[in-house]
Amino acid sequence: MKTDIQIAQEARLKPIVEVAKSLGIGEDELELFGKYKAKISDEYLEKISANPDGKLILVTAINPTPAGEGKTTTSVGLGQALGKLGKKAVIALREPSLGPCFGVKGGAAGGGFAQVVPMEDLNLHFTGDFHAITSANNLLAAILDNHIQQGNELGIDTRQVVWKRCLDMNDRVLRNVVVGLGAKADGTVREDHFVITVASEIMAVLCLAGDMRDLKKRLGRMVVAYNFQGEPVTAADLNAVGAMAALLKDAMKPNLIQTLEHTPALVHGGPFANIAHGCNSLRATKAALKMADYVVTEAGFGADLGAEKFFDIKCRIGGLRPDAVVLVATIRALKYNGGVPKAELNQENLTALKAGIVNLEKHMENLQKYGVPVVVTLNSFVTDTEEEVAYVKQFCESRSCAFALSQVWEKGGEGGIALANAVLDTLEKKESRFQVLYEDTLSLEEKIERIAGEIYGAEGVNYSAQAKAQLQRLEKLGFGKLPVCMAKTQYSLSDNPDLLGRPRNFRIDIREAYVSAGAGFVVVLTGAVMTMPGLPKKPAAFSIDVKEDGVITGLF
Repeated sequence: MKTDIQIAQEARLKPIVEVAKSLGIGEDELELFGKYKAKISDEYLEKISANPDGKLILVTAINPTPAGEGKTTTSVGLGQALGKLGKKAVIALREPSLGPCFGVKGGAAGGGFAQVVPMEDLNLHFTGDFHAITSANNLLAAILDNHIQQGNELGIDTRQVVWKRCLDMNDRVLRNVVVGLGAKADGTVREDHFVITVASEIMAVLCLAGDMRDLKKRLGRMVVAYNFQGEPVTAADLNAVGAMAALLKDAMKPNLIQTLEHTPALVHGGPFANIAHGCNSLRATKAALKMADYVVTEAGFGADLGAEKFFDIKCRIGGLRPDAVVLVATIRALKYNGGVPKAELNQENLTALKAGIVNLEKHMENLQKYGVPVVVTLNSFVTDTEEEVAYVKQFCESRSCAFALSQVWEKGGEGGIALANAVLDTLEKKESRFQVLYEDTLSLEEKIERIAGEIYGAEGVNYSAQAKAQLQRLEKLGFGKLPVCMAKTQYSLSDNPDLLGRPRNFRIDIREAYVSAGAGFVVVLTGAVMTMPGLPKKPAAFSIDVKEDGVITGLF
């Protein structure tokens, strides 16, 4: 079998103007980035704003394991399969971060014969959106420190600066730094921090903003520091909004590319799901709903993170009402959750499968709490046995969840026909009664405890003294009605990555909380999750190269 990058490089792409034409988008309504990438103009988005919405299908997954789940691959393959069935479908995905590309996880273009292309462009610089976000973030940091240097008219307490610089790279040494060293003209000495760009508030703001006016409002209310009276200081107070908006003007426009089978794909925005809200831009999703009869979108990592945030943050803020959810699992990952080492996952093991399927069971129960019909799909591997597949099928159907086998990695859209039919059948027979998990009126602690208990299965929550004080302060400042964005390990339903399957009798540890007032949520850090990841001993970057003819190798 060829590698993902070989398949992508050998694919015959259509010019993006032809892909756009299939959606009714004219060439003059695109802003081209070469032959195969384009941004969609604001004028076109305005033109389709009165169109009826298509059906919204969310793809999510069980907790990720080293065995792999294939959530993006399934999303792309489902979109391709709907196209093969003659349906007008669009895929709406996140843009990949450079951090995982050069770290452990790799890219985010799908896999096998279910990929979005051009794969190398998407995984590297794409259309420059992340660079624009990084620049806007760091411009605000520079304006903030310059304000302090130039007399500090706003009375900013340098011990309470909460705005962090960012970089779209895994660089652990930048987590905690000291700035302003040197001469007096070099600034005020203070502790500072970096986050990865996909965890920055500006990424979340861009992904939740409806238009330029909304973007500027959200940028303006971002809290950057507190003054000596304990009052918040915002980006608007620093007169930084206009310049940041200018940097983000083009990044606000959704990007259009295609799958290997020429299904249109809107790929825009990319907040991490373990430390941010994990969904592509609201603007791209809403545009896709106006363009197509069926929209396939995804949310990052397991359903305890990505899907919860998709429902409780993105749908709440954007007024979305999803029509169905596809929950992705693999036999290999379920056996891993049942205690089988990675090296032994290719062997049939029904005992381990029965032990590990509790992880899938919990995610099924969680999704049903939101009132959205669920379809479970097994991303097929050649090592799966008939007995193992039959057991999972029976398990799902006995719990009122439709089931379908997916072979999109190997067969592309053709391998997703069974899944597409299951989704279409579910959409026809089951009505979505979508509801969020908690009301706005609950306190921040009540919201945290609702998520911890209902979604993670925790028996309670432990707050550090710092987190307790921060939550009380945020309530007093008027942020108590905002939803919460939980920053948690993706590898477990708990905040301990080593607790696999369906952990019980555990408590969630909350160590810190802060407001992302521009995005419109309160971020809550659990366990040891990091907002600036590090590289492994042998990062993926070691395998990436470019040949003399310009062909990139080693991306996956």
